[in-house]
Amino acid sequence: MFDIAEIWNHSSFEAKIIIVTMLLMGLASIFVAIERTIALVRARGASRALAGSIGQHFADGNAEAALKVAEDEQYKSAYLANTLKAGLKEFIDRPNRHGIDAAERAMQRAHIDEDASLRRGFGILATTGATCPFVGLVGTILGIIGAFQTMSEGGGDLDKLLLPIGEALIATAIGITVAIIGVWLFNLFNGLVAGIVKDITTSELELMDWFEKQVLDSAESAAK
Repeated sequence: MFDIAEIWNHSSFEAKIIIVTMLLMGLASIFVAIERTIALVRARGASRALAGSIGQHFADGNAEAALKVAEDEQYKSAYLANTLKAGLKEFIDRPNRHGIDAAERAMQRAHIDEDASLRRGFGILATTGATCPFVGLVGTILGIIGAFQTMSEGGGDLDKLLLPIGEALIATAIGITVAIIGVWLFNLFNGLVAGIVKDITTSELELMDWFEKQVLDSAESAAK
């Protein structure tokens, strides 16, 4: 039977480096998953609270009060906060068509920044999922080379071949397992962020409609 401790003790330095590298990649992926879970849960909760607090100000047509709520520190982690602040600031400075155009551009820039912030750490997950099987393959090749070296030195019996073969199989198993974890986590969080980005886009469009309504109401009031 395979004795993992014995296989590890007899593994080459290069093989140990490869195995440790793959384990670190797996730990990094788990760390990203934990950090992103906490960040996304906090951002979603803050955004829902922000939407509930700011809604009445929009209903009253009070852009200044809405901006003041969006700038409150308790909503700092809300993914809607930066988008709302960017659009409201431009519209308050110029409550006309030019202000609407400026607000749209400002919200697009805020959207890009927020999207990048939400996807922080995704590169680690993608890299782990894409490269870990190949890192494990290098370990597998080293184990096979070790088995051939043992055979060339006259150690053709199964007991002597067991250690290098075990080294190769362990490297393969770790590489595939870590890669599966990385791909699964990447797809999971990518889906969650895609849903959040959809909510942000919807909010931006609703805010643009609100700006248009404010300008139209002001024009109608001036005409009277």
